[in-house]
Amino acid sequence: MKPIEPKTGCIASASKIIGNKWTALIVRDLSSGPKRFCELENSVSHINPRTLSQRLDDLEEYEVITKKSYAEVPPRVEYTLTAKGSDLLPILRQMANWGDKYSEQSV
Repeated sequence: MKPIEPKTGCIASASKIIGNKWTALIVRDLSSGPKRFCELENSVSHINPRTLSQRLDDLEEYEVITKKSYAEVPPRVEYTLTAKGSDLLPILRQMANWGDKYSEQSV
């Protein structure tokens, strides 16, 4: 049987980035294109604005998203997935498929 990890620590490394609560949902919502903070706050319901801000900062630090500020009044900021962030989408699709397959059993 082929090992799941090519080398020890790969899963831990990925979990460090997407393992925090809300992070996968933020990446999911950015998959459809750039979003502003208030759009993410509405789409990821029940998230505290401070938590959303922290998750966005973390994702930017890990180069999963980019933050673009526009010199407008009022100021506008948009968040977009990077190529690294887009590489997470197949993982999220698999998570969604697994959740769909087993969601009825866990209720």
